[in-house]
Amino acid sequence: QWGVPSIENLFTDYPQLRMHEADIRARYGMFEKTKMAIEREEGLDRFTHAYKDFGVMMMEDGRVRCMEWIPNARAVYLKGEFNNWNLIPYREVGFGKWELFIPANRDGSCPVRHCSELKIVIETKENQTIERISPWAKYVVQCDHNQGFKWKFWNPPSSQRFQITHTRPRKPDRLRIYEAHIGIASERCEISTYRYFTSNILPRIRDQGYNSLLLMAVVEHSYYPSWGYQVTNYFSASSRYGTPEEFKELVDTAHGMGIYVMLDVMHGEASKNVLDGLNMFDGTDACYFDDGPQGFNNQNDTRVFDYKKWETLRFLLSQLRYYVNEFHVDGFRFNGLSTMIFHDPSKYGQHQLCSRDYQQYFGLAYLMLMNDMLHNVYPNLITIAEDVQGMPALSRPVRDGGLGFDYRLCKDAANIWAKLFSEMCDEEWDMHFIRQMLEENRNAEKRIMFTENHEQNEVGRMTLSRKLIGDSPMSECQQMTSQLDRGLSLYKMSRLLTHAFAGQGFLNFIGNEFGHPDWVELPSPSNNDNYQFARRQFHLADNQQIRYKYLNRFDRVINKTEGRFGWLKSNQAVVTRTHEGDKVMVFERAGLVFVFNFHPTKSYPDYKIPVKQCGSYKILLDTDNNSFGGHSRNQPNVEFHSRNEQFENSPNSMMIYLPSRSGMVLAQSNL
Repeated sequence: QWGVPSIENLFTDYPQLRMHEADIRARYGMFEKTKMAIEREEGLDRFTHAYKDFGVMMMEDGRVRCMEWIPNARAVYLKGEFNNWNLIPYREVGFGKWELFIPANRDGSCPVRHCSELKIVIETKENQTIERISPWAKYVVQCDHNQGFKWKFWNPPSSQRFQITHTRPRKPDRLRIYEAHIGIASERCEISTYRYFTSNILPRIRDQGYNSLLLMAVVEHSYYPSWGYQVTNYFSASSRYGTPEEFKELVDTAHGMGIYVMLDVMHGEASKNVLDGLNMFDGTDACYFDDGPQGFNNQNDTRVFDYKKWETLRFLLSQLRYYVNEFHVDGFRFNGLSTMIFHDPSKYGQHQLCSRDYQQYFGLAYLMLMNDMLHNVYPNLITIAEDVQGMPALSRPVRDGGLGFDYRLCKDAANIWAKLFSEMCDEEWDMHFIRQMLEENRNAEKRIMFTENHEQNEVGRMTLSRKLIGDSPMSECQQMTSQLDRGLSLYKMSRLLTHAFAGQGFLNFIGNEFGHPDWVELPSPSNNDNYQFARRQFHLADNQQIRYKYLNRFDRVINKTEGRFGWLKSNQAVVTRTHEGDKVMVFERAGLVFVFNFHPTKSYPDYKIPVKQCGSYKILLDTDNNSFGGHSRNQPNVEFHSRNEQFENSPNSMMIYLPSRSGMVLAQSNL
């Protein structure tokens, strides 16, 4: 049995896991054995810097060094525009590795021209001849939309290299995340660019009060509608949006604004593309992947990595260090974890700690190794796990027996609002149900909450804005309808409650800060490459004659208020009152009192609420304020005075005016 240094910390928060202690120790043991073996052989630091050894790169003396791992090769060649496509042979150096040195030109310059095309030619042990792109390629481009990539040698002259000038921001103690897709950031029917995002979207993110940016679909993928989930080229920042230097500029500019930058990565599965991806790179189903049925995820039509293989670990860990070191990325969100955690795809969503499937431990051990390495080398770095049903301890430290993520992305709130808005009329809303769902597992792990993220904005789903507001008239020149009044109120209330109640982070998908009315449908053959719904209409938030401005303004004030009072980094909310008949919920967090009245028609002129601290209270934030599209039924400067009278297990109580379908944040008047 392997010693897990702080396993009792895990059992304190998850006593039900003690019955699976042997499994937890076994996966920890596999992590330790793997880490020690890497350290013994070549050291973890060099092992995870393999992007400096593999691929095609220019050396300081002008020579070009080429290195590939191709275990099924009988012979390997490089060809390209630089030598009129003549074959230059590699030499085998052992363990499936092949190496080639190309001499510098007579003047000492690089023999391979910047941005010239390259290809690897492989003669397999089955006597097949195949052409491939290096898995370590730094830049690939598409000739036609959603077609295969061509590999371009990326080695710009120093005058064309972007020079990073800003230091990284400090690691945030809580996250206000702006989730974005570069390609849809423009208002025009086109694929947007790194430069457009840098100039036009970063200032919006800063001004809205977000301290973190989470970028989707940056790692290269040939099929644009996949949202970046079917990765083909792991070391290439997508050329759809521009060059690697322009991506560096985006990250550096964000840092200059104090914005922490994270990327989506896929280490659970990869694209099945053969000619420009990893699939069948050496002519076999194996190489970086699991050989046989377990190497395929038929549901997603993707390949599944084999975490038992040394070179797979080297490849994936080095990708992370590449983006941190070369682009100064600050953190990662890991998608596709179900494939790694649930070895048998038929068991996705089942509780896997009780599994005796030894193969399952390899994926778990990899995640522990990855998090352990990243956090030891980069203490400022944050890792986020997608929400995985039935997998506790995702965001518990490795030393506790957890997988080591800093946060887990939590879908609970999004599921609550989707159910309430779609399946129940307002009078039937259950306050205890909302409370129970938001409170679930809240103390054991750090969670990032959201009302909707990119998944709720995909084609085939209805955004919250569309559900609540529909086709209501948004122009200030048109009369407010009851549907619009309800929609604006509930949109603001749901975001405030989700932001303030349960998590240590809040995530917003690009455009939802102002209630973007449309879903996202990326151009594909199925929609005739239509870009109509593959853009964000920011003019809706900027136009002062349209009511979207109210939601945008409210979102900004929530973030600025959290920035001032820090409820996301404080202790969890304490619910002081939940009343089913009144449809009221009251809780306190970070010294503030949050009051929500979800009743569609009833306002309460003298509503008694419990408060822990005595004194006078002012309204800090009110969803009903007319500056947010409400009715200002409370005067902005009104004060409420507490009484030393015990109520609902609190030592003090207070009478307030509580309008129907509204939420308020109250602070003591001296704050």
